[in-house]
Amino acid sequence: MNADYATGGTSAPPVIRGPRESIPAWIDPSPWLALARGATLTDARRALDSAQPGEAEFAALLSSAAGGLLEEMALRARDLTRRHFGNTVSLYVPLYLSDFCSGGCVYCGFASDRPQSRRKLGKEELIRELDALKGMGFEEILLLTGERTPQAGLAYLRDGVAEAARRFAAVTVEAFPMLTEEYRALVDAGAIGVTIYQETYEPVQYEQLHRWGPKRDFANRLDTPTRVLEGGMRMAGMGTLLGLSDPLVDTISLYRHAMHLRRRYWQSGVSLSFPRVCPQEGGYVPPFPVSDRYLAQIIFAFRICMPDVPLVLSTREAPGFRDGMAGVGINKMSIASRTTVGGYGQPAESPDGQFHVNDDRDIETFCAMLKGKGLEPVFKNWDKVYR
Repeated sequence: MNADYATGGTSAPPVIRGPRESIPAWIDPSPWLALARGATLTDARRALDSAQPGEAEFAALLSSAAGGLLEEMALRARDLTRRHFGNTVSLYVPLYLSDFCSGGCVYCGFASDRPQSRRKLGKEELIRELDALKGMGFEEILLLTGERTPQAGLAYLRDGVAEAARRFAAVTVEAFPMLTEEYRALVDAGAIGVTIYQETYEPVQYEQLHRWGPKRDFANRLDTPTRVLEGGMRMAGMGTLLGLSDPLVDTISLYRHAMHLRRRYWQSGVSLSFPRVCPQEGGYVPPFPVSDRYLAQIIFAFRICMPDVPLVLSTREAPGFRDGMAGVGINKMSIASRTTVGGYGQPAESPDGQFHVNDDRDIETFCAMLKGKGLEPVFKNWDKVYR
């Protein structure tokens, strides 16, 4: 285990690295790793004060030296967040449609070798769950499945999107990688966005973490956000699962990936999430744990260098951390989440979710916290007429 990241440092830990020739030049973090690991306080200060920060400044803001400027980074991140998003935090809710999965991810509670019963929502169950969430006030819903299986493939997901789109202003999806034409089918059904995490940008580490199944294909997953946007989605949600690999490598790669897509698909958008490995069925322990302090530094660096990009924080994180990040870099959050199949319209049949939720506050409690910080919870900032 790398203690430096667990306490907020950024020294280089041992890591299984893939051949850099297997990574496209536009995503390769190599040019900036030395700067991130060797930046001085002067370098970090210059990056923080930059009027137009780019890759070099981003790398410097991830350095150990920049950790000494965390409060100043937070102030700039807060100012930029409120300049671009106002005093608001957009809210959404996840709904797991199925936990069938063909993947062998060592860190996931849904991996196909986990000894648990599997299920998916039937149509009547789905309608009951959607109606319950609508009754709670939600207007944006994220529909999730495991990797592609005969039980929960494209047709099943498309039908779920269509049912949700009849009720919610914004429907997004987090599922298996698809072909461009399959994403077009989801757009036609009413989806406006897709979230797809690369998990880690280290090719060999990636291969060892994904033991079998289609997700083992590193290059195919890397190309998925491109197919998402080619398929007509308005938003591609991206992220890495912090803790799997050296967070400097993954974070710089994520930044470069997002910037590449923004240049190429300027009429669409990207959003970024910052999940950390949580306790799950299987007991995987991340070899590169990321501390609260360093996660905050990562979020502030992204906000400073990508001021108008939506930054998302889920209920994986504890209440205290989420409260501190709301409106200070983060402008979008999930609430009242379940990681079981269903669980809103009626109790979940199985207590085994994909991972452990750390913030289990209800809507009223969470919204009261936001209002106490001078922030307005927003359930709807999108209208169907713009689909």
